[in-house]
Amino acid sequence: MDKSELFTAFDDVSNNLMENFAQVELMKKKMQEIMEENSQLRLENAKLRERLSDVAGKMPAKSSSQGRRNLESIYEDGFHVCNDDYGKRRDDNEDCLFCMELLNRE
Repeated sequence: MDKSELFTAFDDVSNNLMENFAQVELMKKKMQEIMEENSQLRLENAKLRERLSDVAGKMPAKSSSQGRRNLESIYEDGFHVCNDDYGKRRDDNEDCLFCMELLNRE
């Protein structure tokens, strides 16, 4: 390798280092932006969770007995409430063992 080739190689390496340095700086800046956004989102998420727990605490709990009463009403109207035939009309209002088992569960 003569001197000019050596200097050209050094210039190429130097240029590559400068380009890589610029890319690293750009990546650092982008990472900083992402970390700031992440912090803001974490704070917002914490506030929303706190508000949700406050709102959920104020809402009256629905009882499962209301759901059972709804199913019984549907069954008395002549429709299946079992998983296999839910919503289908019962033939001649005959009792369905699957529906009865579901309604009599505790």
